[in-house]
Amino acid sequence: MHITILTFDGFNELDSLIAFGILNRIKKADWRVSIASPTARVRSMNGVVLESQVSLREASAADAVIVGSGMQTREVVADEALMAKLQLDPSRQLLGAQCSGTLVLAKLGFLQGVPACTDLTTKPWVQEAGVDVLNQPFFARGNVATAGGCLASQYLAAWMIARLEGIEAAQSALHYVAPVGEKADYVSRAMGHISPYLHEASATA
Repeated sequence: MHITILTFDGFNELDSLIAFGILNRIKKADWRVSIASPTARVRSMNGVVLESQVSLREASAADAVIVGSGMQTREVVADEALMAKLQLDPSRQLLGAQCSGTLVLAKLGFLQGVPACTDLTTKPWVQEAGVDVLNQPFFARGNVATAGGCLASQYLAAWMIARLEGIEAAQSALHYVAPVGEKADYVSRAMGHISPYLHEASATA
């Protein structure tokens, strides 16, 4: 099982790396989580440099893909050559988008007729792309999910784990990262955000 997190120049560290950390709580030989970027290195909005682990071509072949957020997302969606490399397909992949990553999924046509979540800065751009933006942290329909707000990345990661490994695995991953003394409440609240969409996915499978 290969999950990739698309991470571009100007990326938000919280959006890419919280999901990366939670997803890596699954300790199985066939479970792999990778940072995928269009270049060998990308620099965050605060100057952190990451080395890409896989190419965009490898990301397009992954079992699940999260599109990360960042300050240069509008430049990303305006780059036709770059967007053409994103050969994503919700019929064979789980697709998630974090904050401005929702704009990428919108421009790729995966949010037609589907409401979505994003951050407040990106909201007008996503609306301009013809997508209804919800005032909530997480939404999913079928194999496509979106999250709004940096710390909503936990919901996106937990949704992917629940879809790929089951609800107990998602609860365990969240429990590990939850603050001490708040673990039960933290897990319950997080699962409350994603559980309705897990039931929907089961009903349509």
